[in-house]
Amino acid sequence: MISIKNLLVQRNKRDVLRIKTLEIQKGETLAVVGPNGAGKSTFLLALAYLLKATSGEILLHGKQQKEWNELEYRRKIAFVFQDPLLMDMSVRENIGLGLKFRKMDKKETIERIDKWATAMGVEKLLERRANQLSGGEAQRVSLARAFVLDPELLLMDEPFSAVDPQTREKLLEDLSRVLAEHHRTTIFVTHNLKEAAQFGDRVAVMIGGELKQAGTPKQIKENPADPSVSDFLRGL
Repeated sequence: MISIKNLLVQRNKRDVLRIKTLEIQKGETLAVVGPNGAGKSTFLLALAYLLKATSGEILLHGKQQKEWNELEYRRKIAFVFQDPLLMDMSVRENIGLGLKFRKMDKKETIERIDKWATAMGVEKLLERRANQLSGGEAQRVSLARAFVLDPELLLMDEPFSAVDPQTREKLLEDLSRVLAEHHRTTIFVTHNLKEAAQFGDRVAVMIGGELKQAGTPKQIKENPADPSVSDFLRGL
């Protein structure tokens, strides 16, 4: 689904992301790990076409980013951030906000909101105001708001880091179930290697703005690509 070749992203003439090659299959969940400043969030922004490559290629369905209409490309993607960023309105209105911008008809909007509110366990909160939600509830609403758009690619930037461990565990369990049922291609940034191994089909390790290794959790643990990967794994 996604092919990356010789990708370089610079900010203020400084290299912040380098990926020689990476293939992401349709329906795969790729967990991205690495220390602070490793380029993980930059990677998501580049995939979302919110940061443009200095050189190299990102291809979606074999077509380079720059060949896509930007709006058409971005509508294939949903982004879930560390903070839910909900609007001061009801849960129902928050989940349906993107559909409103896309001018979807009322009947389908209601059906989609109800479907994804139920899938993410917030169906009983639909009329509650966003500012009355707990952190875990707010992140569930944020996930439902992403899924309701029916994205081909779901990007998540440490979406559970701000919630308590018990809430985080249940969220991961529910999200894993939803992804297994709906086969949504997902790229998930986390600092937690255990979480990456639990959640990801493969793990990508980024260090110093460079993709060092991608493989199954077992492959990376047993055969780290270089000393920097070994040191990172030891430090966890």
